[in-house]
Amino acid sequence: MSSEQEKKIAAIESVALVENGMLVGLGSGSTAVFMIQKLGEEVAKGLSIKGVPSSIATAKLAREVGIPLVSLEDAMTLDINIDGADEFDPSMQLIKGGGGALLREKIVAHNSKYNVIIANSTKKVEKLGKFKLPIETIPFATKNIMAELDQVGLKPKLRSVKGIPYKTDENNLIVDLDIWEWDDIPRLNEILLKIPGLVETGLFLDSTDLILVGKGDSVIKIEK
Repeated sequence: MSSEQEKKIAAIESVALVENGMLVGLGSGSTAVFMIQKLGEEVAKGLSIKGVPSSIATAKLAREVGIPLVSLEDAMTLDINIDGADEFDPSMQLIKGGGGALLREKIVAHNSKYNVIIANSTKKVEKLGKFKLPIETIPFATKNIMAELDQVGLKPKLRSVKGIPYKTDENNLIVDLDIWEWDDIPRLNEILLKIPGLVETGLFLDSTDLILVGKGDSVIKIEK
């Protein structure tokens, strides 16, 4: 089965966890698209929920498929959050942010009672870091941050699209780091978050309650 089909079956499985009356965090990225589309189908059949989108793109799609939306400040605490990941390891630690929405994704995850990650089988790794780690930085500080991280061997690269620096929904920048040589990932996260102007990292280390992995034509559940 293709990786896209694996994403789809994991996404469909996750929607079965959503119940009437729930406030639902809506993740971003290619796997989350399948989940949002399926959730829209269930809303059309009578499922009563409200969604909190983690990106402008997600909000647009959710509206298109008929999911009622509410702001995070109005929702405050969400019942469930469903999102994708770029990598996850055996400890359920994640790298996220390949799509550039890591800051809002982390905020939504932090404000959710139950966090579900949906992924295809290629996202499972023994060690984080083959996928470059995204960090979100304030433009004013980005060049200095990159120089500092270059000195410790993280090989920072400013993310751009067609030669233009990529801007997040918060009008910040994304810098991708090579963390393959780092074994103590929690320590690395601490170091990064102490740098002024570095807003957030794509390391989601202890927020996940359940991972649904599409593998072939079945879904594997990994729980805390």
